[in-house]
Amino acid sequence: MMKLSLVAGECLYFHYGCDGQDDRGWGCGYRTLQTISSWLDMSRLHVRTNRPPPSLPKVQEALVTIGDKPPSFLGSREWIGTFEAALVLDHFYNVPCRIVHVRAGGPELEGVAQELHQHFQAHGSPVMMGGDRDNSSKGILGVCTSAQGSHVLVLDPHYCGPPLDRESAQRLGWVSWKKVASLDHSSFYNLCLPQTARK
Repeated sequence: MMKLSLVAGECLYFHYGCDGQDDRGWGCGYRTLQTISSWLDMSRLHVRTNRPPPSLPKVQEALVTIGDKPPSFLGSREWIGTFEAALVLDHFYNVPCRIVHVRAGGPELEGVAQELHQHFQAHGSPVMMGGDRDNSSKGILGVCTSAQGSHVLVLDPHYCGPPLDRESAQRLGWVSWKKVASLDHSSFYNLCLPQTARK
């Protein structure tokens, strides 16, 4: 039997260079964070923030202000991961996040599918996912499980070019279903799950 859970509501697609800043090679985590922030700004289900997604410099300033990064981080091309994203979402939106650590891809990552179902049903917010060997940030917008295994709906921030509409993003593969078993088995993964239900 198939089970499908999706993000509730809408979000904007943030990707390399979408605001004129060339962040190719280092900005994917920032862009996934901005996508989640856009959901928080647009959502009327749980939170009402009226705060647009922070720019890359504003994200860096926030991480320095809260003491996670040294002043030398400002203006750098250092990437951020799920932990930093959680700090920034709490800082700007007062939304705490749950970090789920998975030691390796493969069967253990398959086991997270049920947690993703619960997350989308309870909170509805996009999820950020990243790892070590597979260190490309991914926005997760849904999960589907069946007898054939689990799939996640990935919004890939690595696109660089003119704006894409939904159909083009799907056709070109920038948003697509990925089989969980196809992800790197030798990489650990962290997932950042914004906890919005109580807001």
